[in-house]
Amino acid sequence: MRKHPIVQMLSIGAVASLIGIAVVLNIDWFPKSADTAAHPIDTLYDVLLICSVPIFVLVMTVAIYSVVKFRARPGDMSDGAPIHGNTRLEVVWVTIPFLMVTALAVYGWVVLNNVEAKKPDERTINVVAQQFAWHFQYAKNGNGDPGPCGGSGPNQVTTNELELKDNQAVHFKICSKDVIHSFWVPEFRLKEDAVPGKTTEIRLRPNRLGNYTVVCTELCGLGHSTMRAPVHVVSGAQFVAWLRKQGQPAPQAGGGGGGGGGGGANAVGKQVFTANGCGGCHTLADAGSNGTVGPDLNKLVADAAKYGKQQGESPSQYVKDSIVDPEKFVVPGFPKGVMPSTFGQQLSPQQIDALVKYLLSVGKG
Repeated sequence: MRKHPIVQMLSIGAVASLIGIAVVLNIDWFPKSADTAAHPIDTLYDVLLICSVPIFVLVMTVAIYSVVKFRARPGDMSDGAPIHGNTRLEVVWVTIPFLMVTALAVYGWVVLNNVEAKKPDERTINVVAQQFAWHFQYAKNGNGDPGPCGGSGPNQVTTNELELKDNQAVHFKICSKDVIHSFWVPEFRLKEDAVPGKTTEIRLRPNRLGNYTVVCTELCGLGHSTMRAPVHVVSGAQFVAWLRKQGQPAPQAGGGGGGGGGGGANAVGKQVFTANGCGGCHTLADAGSNGTVGPDLNKLVADAAKYGKQQGESPSQYVKDSIVDPEKFVVPGFPKGVMPSTFGQQLSPQQIDALVKYLLSVGKG
C-alpha cells in the first residue's frame, strides 16, 4: 500500500534531519576551548544547530517535493487550480517558529548574562586597538584599575602581548585610537568591537595554559591581516614575575646635546616603535617585525639618504617628517593614506627624536 505524500515527506525529512544533526554535531566548529565561557557558548551553538537543521530540511523537503510532484508537464500551458489557502496551517507555521526563536533568544540572553556577570576577583585590562596593532594596559598594583582605556598614568604598564593569569577572571575594557576594529581570541570564543570614542567591555576567565593569538575581525585597512598579538595564559607565579618585570622603568635616553644616541636612546626608541604598532606595517629585523604594508625599515638609512636629498632634507629630518606628516612624501610603490597621521599628537617630541635615532641606527640593512 502506497503511503500518503505527507507521510512520505515527513519520513524523508526525519531521516535527513537525523543525518544532518549527526553531521553538524561532529564537525569541530571551534578550536580547543581555553576559558570557562567556551563550554556554555559551544553548547548554545549546538542547540542552535539542532534546531536549525530540521527546519532547513523541512523547508527543502517540501520545496523539492512540490517542484517534482506539481511541476507543469511538457505542453501544459493551462493555469493551476485556484487555491485560497489554509488558515490553520498558516497559523501553525508562524506560531512554531515564533516560539522556537523566542526560546532560543531567551536561552542566548541567559548564557550571555552569565558570561558577562561581574566576578569578585577580576583583573581589569585595557585593550587598545589602532592600525594595525594591539596594546594592553595593566595596573602595576595587582588587580587595580589601569585607568581610562588608551590613556596613560604612573600606575599603568603597556605591553604588546596579552599576558593572562590562569583561572583569574578578566575584565577587558576595549577602545580604538582610529577606526573600528574587533577583538577576538578564537579559543576564548568571545568577540567585541573596538569603537573610536567609545569603551566596550567583555569578561572571561582563561582556564587552559598555553599560547594563543588575538586577531582583528573587522576590516580596518590594508594591514588588517597583520593585526595580531600573542596571548599567553600562564601560572600565577609566572604572571606575577612578568608583571613585576614590565613595571620596571625603561632605560632613559642619554642626556647632552648631541651624539648618536647610545644603547639607552635605542632602548627608548625601540620601545616607542613596538608600543605604537609600527611593526604591523613595517619590516625591521631588530624589532622582530615583518610587516609589508609600508617600506622595509631595514633599508631606511639608504632610503632616507636618497629621498631626503630629493626633498632637500637631512636623513633625520626626512624620517621625522615621515612619522609626523606621512602624506608629505610617500615612497614610490606604496599607497597613500595608509599610515596614521596622528603620531605627531600621540608621541612627545622626545619620543619622536628617540624613535628617529633608533630607526637610523638599526636600519642600515
